[in-house]
Amino acid sequence: MSYVMAGTAATLFGLGTYLLLQRKLSRIIIGLSLLSHGANVLFVNSGRSGVAPFVGKGDAADMADPIPQALVLTAIVISFATTTLLLALAYRSWLLTDDDEVDDDVEDRVIGRHGHLDTEVSDEAALAAAVSVAAEEELPDGHEPEVVP
Repeated sequence: MSYVMAGTAATLFGLGTYLLLQRKLSRIIIGLSLLSHGANVLFVNSGRSGVAPFVGKGDAADMADPIPQALVLTAIVISFATTTLLLALAYRSWLLTDDDEVDDDVEDRVIGRHGHLDTEVSDEAALAAAVSVAAEEELPDGHEPEVVP
């Protein structure tokens, strides 16, 4: 594999990871696509270079390995289907919320702030009290904690 193609794959992986960690759904989808493109570049370049693998056209040792090419074609179809599904889900989310940003999960912040509970809370009143105490500390404006029975 050449240094240019290795650098291209590394750049695609790096940019894809950076975009995947953003809060906007459109950037997350583009980041996932860049990650899949980086994997495709890596697969194509992992194969041995040579002449096209046609039957009866030269020595078998001089032919390229067709397995990475077949894997890349499969990966392209899978990444296209995944991207299409994510775009449909992002569009539906945008229709419902008129926003592209992923909301912060308040319950995760409550758990992170107070650590995990040593005992399982089976009483709904105790759970509601724990959530309300955590909500009083510092919740972003407009967010109300959910009490899940």
